[in-house]
Amino acid sequence: MFGDMMGMMGKLKEAQKKVEETKERLHSVLIDESSYDNKLKVMITANRTIKSIDIDDSLLEDKEMLEDYLILTINKAIARATTVHETEVAAVAKEGMPNIPGMDMFK
Repeated sequence: MFGDMMGMMGKLKEAQKKVEETKERLHSVLIDESSYDNKLKVMITANRTIKSIDIDDSLLEDKEMLEDYLILTINKAIARATTVHETEVAAVAKEGMPNIPGMDMFK
């Protein structure tokens, strides 16, 4: 029994290391998001760090419209990045988890 516990602890540590490596790799996964008319483009990492924002000159004439475009497009980018991030991390975590009866957290 003690050996099984040590084996499970080793697998958990290995899974934790893989999750951390995946999170680090997600810094280089880029997601592009655009407004419906392509007047605003946002590039964000899967770790939800904004890398660039490209604004069409026509949006610079209307502050309120620009703010609306920024909010909508950045929120869409964050939602997509969050989905990618959570999917990748969950897959790695599930893969490395030891088989403990009654503890299937990732169905």
